[in-house]
Amino acid sequence: MTAAPDPFRLDGARALVTGASRGIGKATAVALARAGADLALSARTSTALKETAALVEDAGRTAALVPGDLAEPGVAEEVVDEAATALDGLDVIVHNAGVLPSQEDGTPTLVPLQDSQQADWDHVMAVNLNATAALCRRAHRHLTASSRASVVLMSSLAGVAGTPRMEAYGASKAAQIALARSLAVGWARQGIRVNALCPGWTRTDMTAFAYSLAPLSDWLTAHVPLGRWAEPEEIARVALFLASPAASYLTGQALVLDGGVSVPDGGLAGIPKPPSPFAA
Repeated sequence: MTAAPDPFRLDGARALVTGASRGIGKATAVALARAGADLALSARTSTALKETAALVEDAGRTAALVPGDLAEPGVAEEVVDEAATALDGLDVIVHNAGVLPSQEDGTPTLVPLQDSQQADWDHVMAVNLNATAALCRRAHRHLTASSRASVVLMSSLAGVAGTPRMEAYGASKAAQIALARSLAVGWARQGIRVNALCPGWTRTDMTAFAYSLAPLSDWLTAHVPLGRWAEPEEIARVALFLASPAASYLTGQALVLDGGVSVPDGGLAGIPKPPSPFAA
């Protein structure tokens, strides 16, 4: 008797992962490759993608590099076109690229909205929202030709919970959730599933400023019932699930992966917490 196919496999699937040079994007690309997918990898430079590409190839899969700065108009469309050409089509997109307002050295700029700069807001929206819409718009014609099309937009806990001093980021991530829901309904009869994945506090280069600063990290983890930060690989496994046939009846959802933070009062009612570092 022939064994049933493993619903968590993506054998032969053609997947584009943006923000694939590090953190969640890198872990997701590797997870998809190990599940059998060929990858188009995107980040701002080809150099930044070399390590991820090597890991994908170590898994026996194709790694095509399609670099581009998604803050620039027209680049998202170019990335999709190059990915589809390199892989002869697209079945899966995991759009992970995203930014916070940052200083020149890459340190995130966390200030209240009233003290923020419009230029920072515009940059965050250009990458986190405008590029998301442009990428999905361009990818649609490729996804309609696939029998297993799935889009995963990497949103954030910040899109469903208040995040002081991260208003631009939170607003852009909430907009990604709204876009995922609308596309899921609009594209459902074309066989395209669209979901948002909303990680909580995860150890990445972007969050190093927080988990490496004890008062802030302690305050954040005090609100996590599981009592720790997530690792990128934990998020990647759920992204793989959403992209795979195992989630074939799942669309239009914002799946929150936060260790319980979004449970009312963080699931820690009555347990003392450190004072908020965001207190005025």
